[in-house]
Amino acid sequence: MNELSALIGSQGEDAAMEWLRDRGYYIVERNWRAGRYEIDIIAERYDTLHFVEVKTRKSGSWQSAYDSIDEQKIRSLRRGAAYYRAMRRPRRNIQFDLIAVEHDDNGILSIEYTENII
Repeated sequence: MNELSALIGSQGEDAAMEWLRDRGYYIVERNWRAGRYEIDIIAERYDTLHFVEVKTRKSGSWQSAYDSIDEQKIRSLRRGAAYYRAMRRPRRNIQFDLIAVEHDDNGILSIEYTENII
């Protein structure tokens, strides 16, 4: 990943966190890592713990954010969430969500939130 891609990804995660907070989510973790597992955002809202994958793309990219959620990514998200739950033992329902952040050439971001991607 080059420096520009890392910057764009970080901006997308910043925007996703702000979007979630504005809608009443409490951010528990950002970029949580354990071994090879990573979860972009872990957030709580009501009685649900949300494991949120954030995908940031440039407008007109050849692959959509949804296309990037393949079987390998799903397995990784499930295993990471299971590991997190084993360590922290939260007493909440869990849900896997996707926030697709798209940015155009002017730096304007748009956000699309999809619940229950798994």
